[in-house]
Amino acid sequence: MHYRDKIAAKGLTITEKIDRNYFYSLYFREPGGVLFEIATDNPGFMIDESKEELGTHLMLPSQYEEHRSAIEHVLPKLY
Repeated sequence: MHYRDKIAAKGLTITEKIDRNYFYSLYFREPGGVLFEIATDNPGFMIDESKEELGTHLMLPSQYEEHRSAIEHVLPKLY
């Protein structure tokens, strides 16, 4: 939130903190229109699986679970 305050103090519009389940994000556009994202490291990917399980299956934030079939359909197969 320190960076949010600094960016807002420069007169740029910046979002409130957005919970992305695995991290928090802030978004703003610089004067040329480029969209920037500032994201945290925490809470991290081990909130819903162990270190040993990481990357072994598709994990989705709860807001995307209802779309799991459609998401899995368009993902390339990994062998």
